[in-house]
Amino acid sequence: MFNSGVRIFALAAVSFALAACQEVGPIPGPDPASPAAPSPALGQEPAQVKYYPSDQPYPLGVQNFNQGNFGLAERYFQDAVEKAPKDVEAWIGLAASYDRLARFDLADRAYRSAVKLRGETVQILNNEGYSYMLRGDLIKARAKFRAALRLSPGNPTIVDNLQLLDGSAKYIQREVN
Repeated sequence: MFNSGVRIFALAAVSFALAACQEVGPIPGPDPASPAAPSPALGQEPAQVKYYPSDQPYPLGVQNFNQGNFGLAERYFQDAVEKAPKDVEAWIGLAASYDRLARFDLADRAYRSAVKLRGETVQILNNEGYSYMLRGDLIKARAKFRAALRLSPGNPTIVDNLQLLDGSAKYIQREVN
């Protein structure tokens, strides 16, 4: 039996350290804060928004993800993929949001949708590696990070993730008597 307190602490430490290592793509188009693109107040539910352009959920998802509002980010990204099911960036954002909410089953489905549309890109492989690291599956995480690094040698985000993975592997779990 693993000491669950130590395991939770180790996973929390890894999650905190990796906060910036899972990527959600850049926001295309106009600045969502500009007067031409109305945006809801932070914390406002998507259902409460009276009007916004059809491409507005994606930038709002990115904004909320970057602010650590993963539940709201998930809702905006879900709205984005419903409006534009071929939007790979929205699928990646949705998967990353699910990762942060520990809904790995849904994250896997969203990553599969992104891969079907664009193939295994550096960003998708990196994010999948991060997802496996959050789950504690360090072997699968390493395989995904190495596959990403083969596509983009020297990529600093992936190199950092591999270093963090190596550090997290040092948190050996022992049976407590």
